[in-house]
Amino acid sequence: MSATPPDAPQTGGQTATHESTSLIKWIPIALSALIVIWFYQFETKYGASRGMSAFEWILSAWNPETDYEHGLLFVPLIVGLLFYRAKDLKAAAGPGSNWGLVSIFIGAVLYAAAYRTLQPRIAMGALPFILWGSAYYLWGWKLAKIVMFPLFFFWLAIPLPSFQQATTHLQLVATSMAHHGAAICGVETTVQGNMIAPVNGDWAPLEIAAGCSGIRSLMALLMISAAWAYIAKMALWKKVLLFLAAFPLAILGNSLRVISIFVIAQHGDAHWARTTWHDWSGLLMFYPISLALLLVIHSALEGGLPWKKSNRRTLSRVTVTQTRGGQPS
Repeated sequence: MSATPPDAPQTGGQTATHESTSLIKWIPIALSALIVIWFYQFETKYGASRGMSAFEWILSAWNPETDYEHGLLFVPLIVGLLFYRAKDLKAAAGPGSNWGLVSIFIGAVLYAAAYRTLQPRIAMGALPFILWGSAYYLWGWKLAKIVMFPLFFFWLAIPLPSFQQATTHLQLVATSMAHHGAAICGVETTVQGNMIAPVNGDWAPLEIAAGCSGIRSLMALLMISAAWAYIAKMALWKKVLLFLAAFPLAILGNSLRVISIFVIAQHGDAHWARTTWHDWSGLLMFYPISLALLLVIHSALEGGLPWKKSNRRTLSRVTVTQTRGGQPS
């Protein structure tokens, strides 16, 4: 007769218990996900006709009229940022924390306020709180710290209602810089409001319209610089500087683009300058210049090109002490 030792491992029972515990844990997660999907996708309270869901509203708000047509890039970009840190996320996953419920509660309160006031921007602003709090509650602070930026990065994709005022100010800045920049390039112009005309009348006056103000380029470059700063391996204050550099770079890049239109109109084909080159100069000139300058700033902050390892040699100091017997130790 053989007896099983009392401390023998019960692998079968433990495996079944672990599987049942995991299943019980994921049931409320699935129910919570269904609730979020319901309120954001199927609850129609927003839009001019009050017949759009929060997701439908933001998809419709990503259009050229709001200068947020780049908003469609945010979702794949956020997924890419999370995938970039996939190994770190797996290593950081640990026991959950009830502190995550605080963030979920804040998100729920913001959504309730949006529901009552019919403000879809507040509803979409609440979503990162809900998702981040859920990650914090399920897997702890270490993982929540990693996903904080990618999730709240979504705030940059929410169109702001006061963009027309910002566009007006940028129009004036772009007009002034284009006027003085064109003069440096030998193109004499006169300015009336946001209209720039040649002194000698060689080409028809050009208007610095809202689309040429640079606000669209600024928001797109902010998206790029924020993701760039997140990936960059440098101190936090350097990341902040890299992100804030998008503001002057966007204004400078857009001004150079507008100046190029005037120069081509003066010394080349005015019709081609105000049509074909106007439409394609952003892609062919603004982004290459802005991204190149962003790389220069990154390299200056990091002390070299990001993809090259530093050639500095690390010197190690070896201390040798001598015992009474004369043998080093």
